Amino acid sequence: MARLPRLGPAGIPQHVIQRGNNWQVCFCLEQDKIAYAGWLKPYAMEFDIQVHAWVLMTNHVHLLVPPQSDQGVSKMMQALGRIYVCNFNREYRRSGTLWEGRYKSCLVQSEDYLLQCYRYIELNPVRAGMVSDPGEYFWSSYGCNGLGRASSLLTPHIQYLALGHYPKQRRERYRALFRHELDAPALDEIRGSLNRGLALGSDRFKAQIEKQFARRVTEMSLGRLRMALP
Repeated sequence: MARLPRLGPAGIPQHVIQRGNNWQVCFCLEQDKIAYAGWLKPYAMEFDIQVHAWVLMTNHVHLLVPPQSDQGVSKMMQALGRIYVCNFNREYRRSGTLWEGRYKSCLVQSEDYLLQCYRYIELNPVRAGMVSDPGEYFWSSYGCNGLGRASSLLTPHIQYLALGHYPKQRRERYRALFRHELDAPALDEIRGSLNRGLALGSDRFKAQIEKQFARRVTEMSLGRLRMALP
């Protein structure tokens, strides 16, 4: 069965994850992360993509990106992945694939869910046991969003801006969100939405997406799944 085209409408944020094939390392040295981050900005600009949050882990990448045109994220990820793999293979004298097939993504409702994705992404190094505080990990957007480090890559979302009237207040309130990890149900919901290409949001948001694009973006119930089986 042919794969359905990605659902990537303009204006709706997408949480994206791209993994190394079989979880293999895709960033061996700091220079690899420098190269990837260096290409992310121009390709985001070329395809009119805003970047709200990101993290580069040893064997995968997370991005929170709303496209300004349909399928903009898909085009950016194809171009970015292609040039990075070519450079990686040349640098390490290897050939073949680096990424685990197509990247995975889910549409994210801005209200209530967007800042959860910020936290999920920027807390990755903490969950992995690499650091005890997200501010200790250089290769994420937390340094900008939480600590005020200058960045020409990031564009703050309106939900982030609504945290305070001025930058210092926003950063303080943003850091307060990180005092505790997301609870298990929230983690499961984000991971499930990402891995299955579902929408992350309220039931109303999901219903609107399904109606507008005639695509299922919710988990099929057991009863409906049984009815759909041959």
